[in-house]
This record gives sequence, C-alpha cells and structure tokens, in this order.
Amino acid sequence: MQPVKALLTLIAALAFALSPVVTGGFAGFSPEQFPVPQFAPPIQPAGWAFSIWLPIYAWLILSAGLGLLRHARDPDWDRPRWPLLASLTLGAAWVPLAQASPVWATVLIWAMLATALAALIRTPLRDRAWLAWPIGLYAGWLTAASCVASAILATGYGAAPVVPIHAAFILLALGIGLITLRFTASGRAYAAGLGWALVGILAANANPPLWPILAMAAAGLVLLVTTATRHP
Repeated sequence: MQPVKALLTLIAALAFALSPVVTGGFAGFSPEQFPVPQFAPPIQPAGWAFSIWLPIYAWLILSAGLGLLRHARDPDWDRPRWPLLASLTLGAAWVPLAQASPVWATVLIWAMLATALAALIRTPLRDRAWLAWPIGLYAGWLTAASCVASAILATGYGAAPVVPIHAAFILLALGIGLITLRFTASGRAYAAGLGWALVGILAANANPPLWPILAMAAAGLVLLVTTATRHP
C-alpha cells in the first residue's frame, strides 16, 4: 500500500500544479462575486506575492517524485502521505471552485489547510529539505490564504468595519502560525510561507499607507521571524 500512496501523492501534486494552467488561473476573487464588491481589500497581498506558488508547486512535485523513487516504503515518508494527498487533491479543485463560488472556495481552502497542517506535523526530523520544507512552505502560505479568503468573504457579505475585520484575520493567521511552529519539524519553511504573505500585505498597503494593517502585519512578521529562528 505504501508505494500506491507514494504514486497517488505524485499524481495529486501534478494535478494540483496543472489545475491553474487548465482552468485559466486565479488572480483573486472578482469584486463582483460579492454582494458588497471588494475592491483592493486591505488583507490581500500584492499581486507579485502569489508567485510563491511556483516554488511551492515545483518543490511538492520534486518531493513526491523523490518519495516514489527512493522512499516509497519508508515509514517516515509514509506518515504524512494521506493528509498531504487529501490536501493536494482538494487543491486541484480549488481554482475552478473559486471562480464559481467564493463561499465554497473558502470552505475548501480551510480543509486544504487542515490536512496540510496534519501532514506537516507528521514529517520526520530527517530529510527536511525534500519532505518537511516543501510541505511547510505550502502550509505556511495556506495559513495566510485561508484567513485572507475568510476576511474578504466576511466583508464581501457586509461585515464592517473593513479595516478592523481584516486586521483581526491577520491576527488569526499569526495565531495559527505561532501554534503550528510548536509542533513542526520545519518551522522556518512554514514561517517563510506565512511571512511572505505578510510582506505582500505590507507592500499592498504601503502607498497610501493604511497604518492599522501595516502595524499588524509588521508586528506579526517580527514575531514570526523571532519565533522561527528557534526552529530548524
């Protein structure tokens, strides 16, 4: 069964990476997808920050390929496979769902995060660069993405005031991140994914400066980096 799981994980990683290619990609929810149109939501990172998906896709595929070729029966590599397989399979359906329904896309991305975190905490201390780190980078970005989607969904359906609500979701992402760092063998990779999103949020709100968001994102980034330096 272990080699079968390794093969399925590779297939899921490839499907996940190809999904945005065959569905036209995703550049954020359209403002018109909400009863209250969301133009330039404060919590959304700058567009260039989404380029992190390229190394995430590539690293996950390389990890899954190495897992199949060299670690198909390795129990340490096998432990995270079921939740990772679930997360990647859900991820392959996320872009077309996001194009159709922000509500269900938000539900789905939280399921992706939950299963990615479950995979992350099962990764071993060895082979970090090829197993724990790619999962960590993926889970870190998903931590931010889940909170971003939820914040935009909330204000898109009339929750107000916008800035405090979006700041609260940044705080939620940071809270999830700090708790996760206590249980993972790849703290720095996970922190890099979440931290990259915070940098993107800082950039998106720098001109003109939106000080509450800038302060929350900057303080969170400092705390995240400080905590992550204690981890391998």
